[in-house]
Amino acid sequence: MKWVRGTIGCVLVIAAASGFGQRTYFGFDKNGYPGDDLLPALHRTFSYTGYWLNNPPGMSNNPWAGKRGVVRAAGLGFLILFNGRLDAQLKDQDAAELGREDASAAIATAKQERFPAGASIFLDQEEGGGLLPEQADYIGAWIAAIGRSEYRFGVYCSGIAVPSGSKTISTAQDIEARFPEAKLWVWNDRCPPAPGCVAPAKGLDPSNTGFGRALVWQYAQSPRRSEDTATCQQTYAADGLCYPPELQHTGRTYIDMNVSRSADPSHGR
Repeated sequence: MKWVRGTIGCVLVIAAASGFGQRTYFGFDKNGYPGDDLLPALHRTFSYTGYWLNNPPGMSNNPWAGKRGVVRAAGLGFLILFNGRLDAQLKDQDAAELGREDASAAIATAKQERFPAGASIFLDQEEGGGLLPEQADYIGAWIAAIGRSEYRFGVYCSGIAVPSGSKTISTAQDIEARFPEAKLWVWNDRCPPAPGCVAPAKGLDPSNTGFGRALVWQYAQSPRRSEDTATCQQTYAADGLCYPPELQHTGRTYIDMNVSRSADPSHGR
């Protein structure tokens, strides 16, 4: 079973105390760039933002390109993202070679954007469920190539378990087993454990995903998936999108929401 997530995530930075006695920080991500003028308002609620190094899913250009300085000046930290390939793009191809090529592109763009050495780049694995052989080859080659560079590596992936024979498995479980050294940005918008489109959310912590090693938990998406968010639908807008508090509902302001124990999860500042 495979499926793809929806589009896309101070002043006063809101940090909450988690149930583990540690502070947690909220962030947003979005495929489209919200605009320079909205960054200060977003920073009133969020500590960091997703930042694409290549074209976000479903887009023919990258509106985030060249914006690192503006985002940093607005006081936001980073979740650095590289959009990976879908299985249809890997099947019957040399998936490992494509992984190495994409890693080289990610490294070159990270340098061009002046992200510091040691920053973590997350490979966006959009499809859920256990990895197919070509997906494992692609991700493994990408991780190995990033690991030989000055940057660190992570994977954005689903934490929702789906049927696999007589058992269930999530992409995060599979990646954690195959590549235990990879940082995990786990998405799971199922209510519960997700609270819905709420920021800040009291007591929310990345480990609520079920992955103690998760660096970041993406707990709300735009648009919401109705099959898994029925019990928290009232937290989303009537159009099914997730908006930050106190901002007008427009195409520039809908987001995905995240929580982490770091105000700069990728160490990209």
